[in-house]
Amino acid sequence: MKHKIEWTEKTWNPSAGCTKMSSGCENCYAEVMANRLQAMSVKGYENGFEFNIVPDRLNDPLKRKKPTVYFVNSMSDIFHKEMPLDYLNKIFDIIEKTPQHTYQILTKRADRMFEYFENKKIAKNIWLGVTVENKKDGIPRIDKLRNLKASVLFLSVEPLLEDLGKINLKNINWVIVGGESGHKARPMDETWVLNIKEQCKASNVAFFFKQWGTWGADKVKRNKKDNGKVLKGKIWQEYPEFIKKQYTI
Repeated sequence: MKHKIEWTEKTWNPSAGCTKMSSGCENCYAEVMANRLQAMSVKGYENGFEFNIVPDRLNDPLKRKKPTVYFVNSMSDIFHKEMPLDYLNKIFDIIEKTPQHTYQILTKRADRMFEYFENKKIAKNIWLGVTVENKKDGIPRIDKLRNLKASVLFLSVEPLLEDLGKINLKNINWVIVGGESGHKARPMDETWVLNIKEQCKASNVAFFFKQWGTWGADKVKRNKKDNGKVLKGKIWQEYPEFIKKQYTI
């Protein structure tokens, strides 16, 4: 599937659809896209944004020999409550069979992710991340994530909806920050972003500023392309050191 996600190479969606569970889901881009794909009669979106597995896509990574960085389920959540355990196991079986690829797994269901991996050895080609949109819903997910032993643990702070205050970045390797897009987008304050950037610097954590979104640093609403991704005169798109040595994303 084509995408505009700057921090990955390709997307792989062995399931589709999701269920809103926090304020970060309010203006979900995937829901909008799913409704468009339903109108185009694309398989997996027959019921719009309702969660369903898509077995026809399960083996896609096996067909690609070139080492690739995959964002898993950009249009869903791999740890959704309706994801069957046997199918979830099949997804990770494919991941283990393709060690040439790297799989970025991002979820808002940190509890189920922790339960799934708690007593398992996590393959080296798996990066695990959680969404952190605010204090109430997002911050508690970090405590689940930091206790898992994956090659990379990352935070997707997008959309950033408020000042997160002090963040415990212990064991976290990478933080991605971005504002919300779309005509209903909620504004993001520059001071919130700088707070995260400075904490990343102090903790030696890679900081990646993805975009301003619909609202610019000047609090003006415009096309997100016009707002760009410059923060205090610079583009901040860092990766953890060992990642930069192995991948060009």
